[in-house]
Amino acid sequence: MQTRTLGTTGPQTSALGLGCMGMSALYGDTDRSESIATLHAALDAGVTLLDTGDFYGMGHNELLINEALRTAPAAAREKAQISVKFGALRTVEGGFTGYDGRPNAVKNFAAYSLQRLGTDHIDIYRIARVDPDVPIEETVGAIAELVEAGHVRHIGLSEVGAETLRRAAAVAPISDLQIEYSLISRGIEEAILPTARELGIGVTAYGVLSRGLISGHFSRDRKLAANDFRGMSPRFQGENLDRNLDLVDALRKIAEQKGVSVAQTAIAWVLSRGEDIVPLVGARRRDRLTEALGALDVTLDSDDISAIERAVPPGAAAGDRYPANQMAHLDSER
Repeated sequence: MQTRTLGTTGPQTSALGLGCMGMSALYGDTDRSESIATLHAALDAGVTLLDTGDFYGMGHNELLINEALRTAPAAAREKAQISVKFGALRTVEGGFTGYDGRPNAVKNFAAYSLQRLGTDHIDIYRIARVDPDVPIEETVGAIAELVEAGHVRHIGLSEVGAETLRRAAAVAPISDLQIEYSLISRGIEEAILPTARELGIGVTAYGVLSRGLISGHFSRDRKLAANDFRGMSPRFQGENLDRNLDLVDALRKIAEQKGVSVAQTAIAWVLSRGEDIVPLVGARRRDRLTEALGALDVTLDSDDISAIERAVPPGAAAGDRYPANQMAHLDSER
């Protein structure tokens, strides 16, 4: 497995990480046995970075990872690195009611995560979205205290803008910024990515296949389940979907010329953006994981990159990456 290092202060991880959210929530029905098998396959392949959130399935995802690690070979278990997002407030019905970044809340969230994960430390800990009522300095300061106590190894951030990134980095070392980055979500390139690089902060890129939209497997006539949040995503709606899948068709031609899949091409493009970027792939099945890992063997030269970016130019995507109420929570979009 190829490796990369998260920033100047973060850990060395596998070049691809596994995003585990879809194994518990938001993408329709889940298959526990296949999820465990996929986690085991990822570990067997040398994937070390497992990304989760304490609110994914309201604790379900952390318990799933716990089970997978307990039943994995000891050598793989010892190499696993768990990245946890916290702070999202949920209702019994599964709704989201905001975020809590108060220092006491940070430590409370961490205590519950450690119990569910069955570990004595969290490798990277980050608030999922900035709490607008709590200065980021206070939230990061609380995580820094968890680092000092040995409960957390590294501090991360999620979906923050350049100014917030600077403020947080002034409090404590930040290993990485987790943020959406893909061929059709390139907003970080203007200010956020240059700032992260200036500060020595790595990037863990989620949504590299835009929730399956640019995977090459999503069709115009696909019917989404009622519990699949993509049904509310602007990029999957009506004319937006048609326009976005036209981009995928253009990308497919390039992938076919190289003898690789659309998904592998899209992941390889993110990998090519810099050694400080670690893509997170949200594979829920072993076959999708195998396909994603194949991107590590795809080499894109300058002509390939130019062709890909002509097929999918910056700003070509139709629709925002989240519904309006969720976009409002993104410090990175301000």
